Amino acid sequence: MKYLMYLLATFFLLFPTFTKACSVLFFVDSSTGNAYVVNNEDYWYDVNAFIKIEPKSKNQLARLWYGWDKFAQGGVNEASLFFDAAVTPVQPKISGYGNPKSNMGDDILANCKTVEDALAYLEKRKIALTKSHMMFGDKSGKAVIVEWVNGEKKLHWINGSKLIMTNYLLSDTSAGNYPCYRYESIEQNLEKLKASGEEINLLKVGNAIGQAVQPPKADGNNRVGGTVYTSFINLTDMEFVLSYKLSNKNVVKLNLNEEFFKNKKKTLKLKDLK
Repeated sequence: MKYLMYLLATFFLLFPTFTKACSVLFFVDSSTGNAYVVNNEDYWYDVNAFIKIEPKSKNQLARLWYGWDKFAQGGVNEASLFFDAAVTPVQPKISGYGNPKSNMGDDILANCKTVEDALAYLEKRKIALTKSHMMFGDKSGKAVIVEWVNGEKKLHWINGSKLIMTNYLLSDTSAGNYPCYRYESIEQNLEKLKASGEEINLLKVGNAIGQAVQPPKADGNNRVGGTVYTSFINLTDMEFVLSYKLSNKNVVKLNLNEEFFKNKKKTLKLKDLK
């Protein structure tokens, strides 16, 4: 995980102010068809983040999700369906729709196998987020960003090999948070990776999002924020890696096929990583 660290000093100087943000990349290697997802979760460092693994049951899929306060910020299930969300400028509520009141992310992973299933879930439950957009993807290479803007649902499907989500609305850049240096850096690094002709793997895809991390920074009240964790998922081989607080040592590596085969719940508190 050393590729997480080499740019920190430079970006600490260029962007000294912490912002609560997220950067998500879905990428498909055109030569192998392998699908990868990488996510930077930026928030306050004192949050009690954890990984939750739920086993398969009669009516629910095995799944892994990560987050805090009993809510999934992102995750993946045994069918290789992935989701994540990112905060956006506030939008007006759509009549007849609303924000979820339960752990929607866990419920989606427990009951949906494909991107289409997840979209159908949102519609059936009349969910329309007013402060976020969502990304769904699966091992088939299909991926989409869902936004609810100016009273309408907007779908942004993967075009080519990549789909990038940060904190501005793709459907309305004038709403705020645009332009986004994190989005631009990910796009530029992916182009360099593809042009290099090198074999693509999870490590190299993860490196493309390296310039989008936020090093720890204290605010006026001495509360520290930054990239709480970075997750890396190979949806094709079901490989999962998570680095906590940009550390090369506080790292979780899991074979998801093995984890999902186990009939046991598991909670990994990230602050307890050694």
